Amino acid sequence: MTCSHTDLVQSVEPSTPAGCEDCLATGSRWVHLRTCLTCGHVGCCDSSPNRHATAHFHATTHPLAESFEPGEDWAWCYPDQLLLEPSPSGKGLRAHT
Repeated sequence: MTCSHTDLVQSVEPSTPAGCEDCLATGSRWVHLRTCLTCGHVGCCDSSPNRHATAHFHATTHPLAESFEPGEDWAWCYPDQLLLEPSPSGKGLRAHT
């Protein structure tokens, strides 16, 4: 299992440190947050009512999002449906084994 999208990771700043960008705009709530590794959009996870991180992927086709939660160090590839973790060298991501 390999992700064919890890070369698309950008150095991004989260669009907002305060929570899900879309939920904040509409007054909705969220459970956990994800940051798009292409543009920095912060969206809520699929356990949240609005699933804004996945909606962002479908709207933009930006393939990778990482957890925005403190203490979590993983990412998700939407097209490949793979959980990714930092590589042992600390440079880049690899499929979780």
